[in-house]
Amino acid sequence: QVQLVESGGGLVQAGGSLRLSCLASGRTFSRYVMGWFRQAPGKEREFVAAISWSTRTAYADSVKGRFAISRDNTKNTVYLQMNSLKPEDTAVYYCASDSDRTMTTQRGDYDYWGQGTQVTVSS
Repeated sequence: QVQLVESGGGLVQAGGSLRLSCLASGRTFSRYVMGWFRQAPGKEREFVAAISWSTRTAYADSVKGRFAISRDNTKNTVYLQMNSLKPEDTAVYYCASDSDRTMTTQRGDYDYWGQGTQVTVSS
């Protein structure tokens, strides 16, 4: 049974930073693409960042230069470092795992999801 558990969300002022963590269990973590998505109230869930097994990364244009995704395969954990946060970054952030080794930014390609962690950025 694959499980993804996010942590690290919270309330931060605009311009501040947060680091999200996602602990994975139930599969060989290092083999698969891991991603972060977010969903704001009344909006579709959207891609934020992804990292492949070879640590190749991809980012949404809206977060490039501000967010950084990384992974520690020894800890079965993927991270999302978020800097220079803006009020429009406010959303529930979800960790996701693909069942393939091919980098993807498409929500439908991810098979497993965490429960989400709330990030609120005040102006």
